[in-house]
Amino acid sequence: MSENLSTPKVTFVGIGAIGLPMAARVAAAGFDLTAVDFSAAQRTAAQEHGLRAASSAASANEADAVIVMVATGDQLRSAALGPEELGSETQESAGLIAAMRPGASLIVMSTVGPEAVQTLVEPARERGIRLVDAPVTGGVARAAVGSLRLFVSADSESIDENRELLESMGTIVECGNEIGDGQAFKAVNQLLCSVHIVAAAEALALAQRLGLDPAQVLEAVAEGAAGSFMLSDRGPRMLQGPEAQVASAVRIFVKDTSLVSEIAGAHGFEAPLLEAARAKYLEAADAGLARRDDSQVIATYQR
Repeated sequence: MSENLSTPKVTFVGIGAIGLPMAARVAAAGFDLTAVDFSAAQRTAAQEHGLRAASSAASANEADAVIVMVATGDQLRSAALGPEELGSETQESAGLIAAMRPGASLIVMSTVGPEAVQTLVEPARERGIRLVDAPVTGGVARAAVGSLRLFVSADSESIDENRELLESMGTIVECGNEIGDGQAFKAVNQLLCSVHIVAAAEALALAQRLGLDPAQVLEAVAEGAAGSFMLSDRGPRMLQGPEAQVASAVRIFVKDTSLVSEIAGAHGFEAPLLEAARAKYLEAADAGLARRDDSQVIATYQR
């Protein structure tokens, strides 16, 4: 992209809780960005951030790069390839890949697992589209300041072509040239994150049961050998209760732990700690906390 004398055009599909600050960072870096979302509320939020927002991805046909930040593998396939049930040959309903111009890049930043992104390899190749697998970690707070970690797998030319764009959102961690490897790295990451959050919740709930001041306990242990990023980051919100600001919802970890469980199972790998954590997120969701901050998994110990 750096060789393009005109301002590179970027279509950013999916401007939810983390997608919106990511899109804002891309725009702030000087890219000509169009933010796309079906939700009128999200488009309004994008406009309030000074972004150009649209309800369809019509801008993809002129884009140098299309970033996709949707929630599930099914949403990714529908966005990239088009809803199968439509049976239409029009560009918009056929999906992003058919609409994009040859030589443009499709960058998948969603956490959807290796298989979902690998289904796009052949369609992208046939169209002459550069495919980049680049799921992210760091949450809303790090997205807002452009310090996400990007687990990127693609051929070296595609990474170099999009390096400036990717680095506007965070730090590139190169995970190899096989599409899907970035998703595999993210699966390992999400196993650790999900378990660490539940472990932090269990520890602070135990402190409460012992009659201790959990805030005092948090301060005492967070910087010691028992500390972790998730304890320091989620711990304060755990103590705020259900009204804590939502940085990452319980439902995200319901989705991600289920996805990682499927990936592990497909490889014959038992992950008992993951399954224990997953049970806690499911319990929290069943208790009506699906849209609450993921720190509120602590409520499953307080009931």
